[in-house]
Amino acid sequence: MKVEQLSIFLENKPGALEEVTRILKEAGINIRTLSLADTSDFGILRLIVDDVDRASQVLKEQGLRINRTIVVAVEVPDRPGGLHSILAMLSQNGINVEYLYAFVERSGEHAVIIFRFDAPDKAIDVLQKNGMTVLAGAKLYGL
Repeated sequence: MKVEQLSIFLENKPGALEEVTRILKEAGINIRTLSLADTSDFGILRLIVDDVDRASQVLKEQGLRINRTIVVAVEVPDRPGGLHSILAMLSQNGINVEYLYAFVERSGEHAVIIFRFDAPDKAIDVLQKNGMTVLAGAKLYGL
């Protein structure tokens, strides 16, 4: 029920993001979702791709700094209050959200929210006990 994510540290300059997408394109790797956060000097690109091992390999071969982290993908009804209900559930159980990002599935009925938790196993347990759908990595990589 956990998903592996790549975090790539990029210099905040023109072409840095393009370089990553070019490397992945040339390797035939599909980006499923991403998030980019920046400061004045550098950015952190977080990616979920369809082949984590290969993506990590080709990016490292090009000299990029890569970290692999575990995140949790949760299917949320795409309606007002969908995210709040999950955050309230997590808060009531003492689980901290370090960061999150989201995308909408093709059907448009659900959003998928990618969470980085301080306690992922506990979060998965709480979410599942409360009827939430936690997506396996294989499902997310091939959406």
